[in-house]
Amino acid sequence: MDRSELYRQITQKKSMLCVGLDTDPEKMPAGISMYDFNRLIIDATAQYAVAYKPNLAFYEAQGIDGWKTLEETVGYIRANYPGMFIIADAKRGDIGNTAKMYAKALLGNLDFDAVTLAPYMGSDSIRPFLEYKGKWAIVLAVTSNASAAEFQYRDCGGEPLFMKVVKEMAGISSPDNMMFVTGATHVSELAEVRKAVPDNFLLVPGVGAQGGSVADVIKYGSNSMGGLLINASRSILYAGSKINDFEYAASEAAKSLVRQMGIA
Repeated sequence: MDRSELYRQITQKKSMLCVGLDTDPEKMPAGISMYDFNRLIIDATAQYAVAYKPNLAFYEAQGIDGWKTLEETVGYIRANYPGMFIIADAKRGDIGNTAKMYAKALLGNLDFDAVTLAPYMGSDSIRPFLEYKGKWAIVLAVTSNASAAEFQYRDCGGEPLFMKVVKEMAGISSPDNMMFVTGATHVSELAEVRKAVPDNFLLVPGVGAQGGSVADVIKYGSNSMGGLLINASRSILYAGSKINDFEYAASEAAKSLVRQMGIA
């Protein structure tokens, strides 16, 4: 999916919502499979979402059955909601020949639109993901976790390391094939990233359960093409806990977040 098509989805739905499919069997209602839970969550939220983001760790933890669930989930979205943007939240990051295999697995075989990547090993760990036409690399810039400052905020030639990462990665790519992860709980850093890459999309986790402000994210992170995918996971997936109400609760939680975005 190219940038103009993603923008078209945003304007049509008046939404920048990305639903994170961090599907945890211990938090799901009893008596339902991971795949069926995903399918029902997707059906309940598809009118509000422009993207879905399965977190691969939750599937890999279930062994071969989890990987099968991941494949089935991606296939279900492709078959039923073909305009949806699908992100593999994999946070891969390895040397070139290994990166090529990760890219083939996730962008080729599984047909994700994008993969989240850790850039610590440098540009040769990112470039293989840029070779797939219409696909995206989503590079970690500023994350929402408590220990992010241990590295991301370290001085690097008069600017924080995360800004060095953003500028270096922007230099090997274009706004048509690279996004940056920038947490909603770090608004000033979000504004800095937006200033450095005015045309790139930003994937913004940290609203909902982590307490980030949707209004602040829109204010400091949006651009003329929307420019944002605002992710929410737990606050939507587990808004309801019973087998007969979790779909409705997820739908209402998604609708509430979209209303906060206030896209005209």
